[in-house]
Order: sequence, then C-alpha cells, then structure tokens
Amino acid sequence: MNSAIRSTTIFKVSVGLRESNPDAYKPKVISIGPYHKHNSDLGSMEKYKLLYLQRFLRRKEGINVESYIRELEDEALKCYDDIENLESDIVGNFLKILLLDGCFIVELIRELWGMCPEGEGPIKPGSCIINQVLRDLLLVENQLPFFVLTKLHHMTMNKEDDISFTKMVKWVFLHLLPKMTPTSYLESEGNDVAEIKHLLQVVHMSCHPSEIKTTSLTNPSMETQHFWKSLCCNPLQIIRSKDKPIDKDHLTEHKVMPNATELFEAGVSFVKVGYIYNKLNKENLGDNTSLFDIKFENGLMKIPSFKVSDSTETLLRNLIAYEQHSSHVRPRYFSDFAIFMNYLIESEKDVNLLRQKGIIRNWIGEDKEVASLFNRIGKGVIVSFENFYYKEECRKLVQHYEQPWNLMKASLRRNYFNSPWVGASTVAAVILLILTAMQTVLAFTGGV
Repeated sequence: MNSAIRSTTIFKVSVGLRESNPDAYKPKVISIGPYHKHNSDLGSMEKYKLLYLQRFLRRKEGINVESYIRELEDEALKCYDDIENLESDIVGNFLKILLLDGCFIVELIRELWGMCPEGEGPIKPGSCIINQVLRDLLLVENQLPFFVLTKLHHMTMNKEDDISFTKMVKWVFLHLLPKMTPTSYLESEGNDVAEIKHLLQVVHMSCHPSEIKTTSLTNPSMETQHFWKSLCCNPLQIIRSKDKPIDKDHLTEHKVMPNATELFEAGVSFVKVGYIYNKLNKENLGDNTSLFDIKFENGLMKIPSFKVSDSTETLLRNLIAYEQHSSHVRPRYFSDFAIFMNYLIESEKDVNLLRQKGIIRNWIGEDKEVASLFNRIGKGVIVSFENFYYKEECRKLVQHYEQPWNLMKASLRRNYFNSPWVGASTVAAVILLILTAMQTVLAFTGGV
C-alpha cells in the first residue's frame, strides 16, 4: 500500500479545492487518461486521436509501438489515484488509452513545434478548439505519465532532431501563463527529466522566482510534511504577532494583511516590473522577471506585470492543485502567490488601482471579475506560515501600515499636494499663516 501511494503522481482534486469552481478541473473538449474517459461530451476529439496515431506510425516503419507501451502499462497504471476503484473496462483498455492519448499528445506538440512529416500538413482542428485542447492538456486530472510520452517521442524521433521533448512542451505551453518567463525556456533540464511526472509539472518546474531563496526547504522530513499539512490557517494573520504570543482570539478577530487600496492610502507606492510577452523571440529571452518576484522596500511595492485572461483561473487552480497534492513540491510558489493576491485584492477598487499602475492586464472584462477570481482561488489552499514565500514582505507591509506617521504623510500628500498648483497653494497658505502669527505676536509685544 505504501509503495502504491508513493507511485501516485496523477491525482483527483480534493473536495476542498474543487468546491469553489469544479469546472476548472474538468476537460471541455478532450479526455486524456482514465479519469474522464466515460464523459460522452468529449467524444468529438476521438477522431483526431486516430488521425494523429496514424501519422505517428508513419514516422518510422517497422516499430511495434504496442509492445513498447505494454512494458510500461503496469507502471503507468500505478501513477493514478485510487486505481482499485477504476472501472473494469478502463483497466482492460488501459493500453489502448496510453497509445491513443500518448500518440495524440506527442504528435500535437511536434506539430505545434513545426515538426510535421515531410509532405504532410497540420492535422490540428481550428484555432478556437486548439486553445481548448491546450487548456485541457494542463488539467491535473487529465494527464499521462511523462515517461510514456518521452518513450513515444524517442522511438520515432530522427537522429537530426536534437531538441528535447521537454523544451518543445515549454515552448507550446508557456505562453498560456499569466506571465511567461523567457529565460525559463533556455534552462537546461539536466538529469531532472527522469523525475518529471507529467505535462503540468513541466510547466510548473519552469516557473520560479528569478532569485530562489536558499533557505527554502525542498526535501522536507515526514514530520515537517505532517506539520505543513496540519496548518490550515491564514499565514498573514500570524505576521503581526512576530514578537508577541499568538492567541486564538487575535487570529480570528483582526484582519492583518491590508489590501492594495489601504496600503496605497498609507503611502505605499505600487510599481510594475518586467513585461508581458505573448511569444518567445530573441529580443525578450534575456528577461528573467518572474511572476513571483514581489518585493516591498522603503514604501515601494514592486509587482511583476501579468495578464488575467479566460484561461488564467483554470491554469492557476490546476498548478495549485498539483502543489497541494504533491508532498515533494516545496516551496509552493503558486499556492503562496494565490494567498498573497487574495489578500492584496479585496474588491474591484484594488484591481482598478493595480490595473492603472500597469501591474494587472485585464483581458476578461470588468475589474470586479478579476477581484472575484482572486477571492475564490485561495479557498481550500493550505499553506505553511513558516515557509510562506511572502512572509517577509507581508511583515514589512504590516509594519509600514501600522505607523501613524505613514498614514498622516499619505493623507497630507493626497489632500494638499496631489498636484503642483494645490501644493503651491498649500505652501503659500502655510507661509501666510506663519507670517500672520508672527505679526500678531510682534503687535502684541510692541503694545506691551
């Protein structure tokens, strides 16, 4: 039983994460793997799987693909959650699932990369459908083991093809992220390829801060894992009490983390860093600004600019679900980012502020929709206070907000120095008041 648990790498999403938006974890057009195979709404893509399989087999004559994959069948089945309760027809046809779904994925990625067989054009459906397919291929419940995909790729690749399958996957999927980091595409996989579990992990491993903190734990002990999993609290509620004993009433009665509007009214300046890229090219490959590079220092809040599109919530949720269900993933950057943004954005006023500063690129409509997205996305997410990635930034933000002088300065600047003319008038009025007071004192003294 323990070995089966360790082998599980493709999970069903927990109820706690699923309940606020169950559709974010369901495929819309294509089923990959066993979990959604009986969904009749996904049948229209089966004909494309057959077309891609036929093209895959034409790449190299004489290979017995079925025998190669049969050797991996038992190991692949163990990768799925609760395999004892999978329906008998799914288990009985699991080899067929691996062949059809695996060849489809490999051939589609090659096609999008531009590696069609000589004399053959693309098979892919229309652009609207292909966007939905790419979305479905990054669902945590809609995965195939990566070792199956790499096996299929290697058995039919040409000797002159020196590009790695992992790099192809990055190129195809990175543009779907809220913020693509061009330098992550150039990173070498090294010896980590054998450790990759599925397509979603390839995208996840490509996303990390530009400067990784050396104090972050990457291989926690079982005791530490148990401690992390037992923490189901808001880490931001503990930050205030760094030098004080923590009590239950304090944690529940006081909301600690100020939102963006409150911070702005306390004199915090927001500025965007980095850029948003829609594609990889030579001009932007040097930019290593990550989605997670949020910094606060001396009243200045630097947040990387990122886009919010129709696919953002689904992608973030599935990356978070992958982190939440994988004990080996530390730190949990996406989970921590979701919690931080959930508290920074409380209403559409906060989104409006961040959008005007160029931090959020809103592609989904009204600002309240973006606010609702981030308010929902943190529900059910378990984080560790001790290893919360933004713990230090939150602590400094709270300290800044609690200084009365900062609130006073911001109020003066907002009410009396918000433009050159108003500022000049305020200075003139103060000077006039001082001169009047001096004149009064002198007149009173002279009268004596």
